[in-house]
Amino acid sequence: MSREVITNANDGSIVNLTSMRISSLDDEEYEEYDDEDDDDDEEFEDGAPVTLGFVEKPKHEWSLLRHLFPSKAGGTPAWLNPVNLPSGKACLCDICGEPLRFLLQAYAPIVDDPLVDTESTFHRTLFVFMCTSMSCLLQDQHEQWKHHPEKGSRSVKVFRSQLPHHNQFYSSEPPKNDGSDKPLGTAAPLCSWCGTWKGDKVCSNCKRARYCSKTHQAIHWSSTHKTQCRTIDLMLQPSNSAPTNSSDDIPKAASNATWPEYEIINEDEPELDPGTSNVGAYGNALRNDNEDEGDAKSWAYFTQRIARAPEQVLRYSRREKPLWPMLSGRPSKTDIPKCSSCGSDRAFEFQILPQLLYYFDVKNEYNSLDWATIAVYTCEASCDGSLAYEEEFCWVQLTSQSN
Repeated sequence: MSREVITNANDGSIVNLTSMRISSLDDEEYEEYDDEDDDDDEEFEDGAPVTLGFVEKPKHEWSLLRHLFPSKAGGTPAWLNPVNLPSGKACLCDICGEPLRFLLQAYAPIVDDPLVDTESTFHRTLFVFMCTSMSCLLQDQHEQWKHHPEKGSRSVKVFRSQLPHHNQFYSSEPPKNDGSDKPLGTAAPLCSWCGTWKGDKVCSNCKRARYCSKTHQAIHWSSTHKTQCRTIDLMLQPSNSAPTNSSDDIPKAASNATWPEYEIINEDEPELDPGTSNVGAYGNALRNDNEDEGDAKSWAYFTQRIARAPEQVLRYSRREKPLWPMLSGRPSKTDIPKCSSCGSDRAFEFQILPQLLYYFDVKNEYNSLDWATIAVYTCEASCDGSLAYEEEFCWVQLTSQSN
């Protein structure tokens, strides 16, 4: 889906887009969505305004540094709290045990909300990570239905971090955005291979390269560090000085441990062209023997909304509803777990579209990573919990590739 959407977006055509199909899980693997509070007719009407996210290459090398509070996709995360990072199993895919890869982050401060203590949300960023294995993503989706969501094994994880206006990491003055801005203090050393997670393991030889996992240490060693290690030790470690254990001293490996880096630019969603508003007839025309009327109508409306701005990769509309590709794969309200920190309900905040994979150069091949949409739900109160990074929840809908 993702590659074909973008290919046609370049010439303004959505012919192939409208011929795609989203498949559901087998009947025994999910319960049909049923919520008496929902009106099916409202599913296909424009609701609250939606902010769209588009990717573009950053204009400057410094544009995506953490003290400029960027929204970005690919590369490495610009951690909001640069010291108290997620650690342990939180960094790993629960299914295969490998370190998760950074997908994107959305800077989303909350400044006016009666349900939120906005003093603690002056700076607020949501971080999304995922395993690159499609088999893990398939298992992730299946476990959404088989287990209580809070107990399921996840290959996609979301973390929320927030800070008050006056904090120990950043100036209270707005950044100048001219390359002269600097953060306050230092950051935790990161993994020398992936540059994503905290490097709490140190190379026993040079005492400088740091790693988030044994996996990345082994890959880095066999790739480049085996030959660099002694050279680094001689160049950077005078005989009369103690090791600094700074990951900044280590040349970063030219690895495939990150996706290409982009800045996410926000724009309001364009209004619907009145000439393409007949969703009911459009949906019936798309039906086939394997689809019910609800799924066909939902898919038609999904493609129609996406066609307003085909290159969008993110849709943000806090406390509203996601734009679901199909009805039968949606969660019910009971499927969305409450906040594990304060017990508040979680509300939808944004969704990630598969067009992003096109920009990440993910090939459209068998068993390559793909999804229909990833909907992110966050604590409705955006509570200031005990952790610097509170784990939130996401719901995954997959494409026909799940077959």
